[in-house]
Amino acid sequence: MSTRTLISPAVLARPRGKRLYWSAFALVVGGFTLVFLGPLYWLVSSGFKDTQEVVRTPPTLVPESFTPENYSRAWEVMDLSSLLFNTFYYAFGALVFQLVLDVAAAYSLSKLRPVLGKAILGMMLATLMIPATVLVVPQYLTVLDVPIVERNLLNTPWAIWLPSVTNAFNIFLLKRFFDSIPKEILDAASIDGASPSRILWSIVLPISRPILGVVSIFAVVGVWKDFLWPMLTLPDPAKQTLNVGIYSLSNGVPVNVLIAALTIASLPTLLVFLVFQRNIMGGLTAGGLKG
Repeated sequence: MSTRTLISPAVLARPRGKRLYWSAFALVVGGFTLVFLGPLYWLVSSGFKDTQEVVRTPPTLVPESFTPENYSRAWEVMDLSSLLFNTFYYAFGALVFQLVLDVAAAYSLSKLRPVLGKAILGMMLATLMIPATVLVVPQYLTVLDVPIVERNLLNTPWAIWLPSVTNAFNIFLLKRFFDSIPKEILDAASIDGASPSRILWSIVLPISRPILGVVSIFAVVGVWKDFLWPMLTLPDPAKQTLNVGIYSLSNGVPVNVLIAALTIASLPTLLVFLVFQRNIMGGLTAGGLKG
């Protein structure tokens, strides 16, 4: 069976059809490339301009005054090393908690089949319909005075880790992948005497490396790019994340130095995407089809 396309093979085989096709293809690809990479280029190139050139109207496409010292100055003036360390610490702490608890929740819903499991999953997915800003006030009041233990978690890593632990979207992704694992493999391990925890550790997790990589990336990037919640819960400048720290120290800093700092702050997540983009797409589509 031939594949149906927008343009028939007969038209595409003609010289005029080929020219129109490749012209439209180049125009679309070039347009999307300009839209997505244009702001990124402006961000990086503006970090190399001096103070007068970066605010010039109309802006220059190529820096006339190449000033790479802006990046080293931004690193020192805004203390980016400490802010980067804080952000990495919060991000990887959230990653550990999410992997442990979200995997346990997804495995329970998928393979252990608890009572009212479908209802629990439905309520989890319903939380995705609630805007994140609506939950800021109740979450802040909870962190301010945690029920039962009666502790204030402001200026502690727990204020970042605990709200990010139970991520309904990640649990749903993990459950879908676990559902696609053939039941016969798990039944064979159970007949051999393996406990549910042993099956999870020795069979399910090694098979689930693609989706675990996707969840890990989402967990790290989610904490890395967050701004409002760290700004509310980490008022101490020594414990702030990268985004909040740059915002707090932006007053009195030249615009070109500030843009250089923003460029440095964007690099880790861009590198993560470029290195793991195949894993992201493969993990999202894995488990979509059984067999």
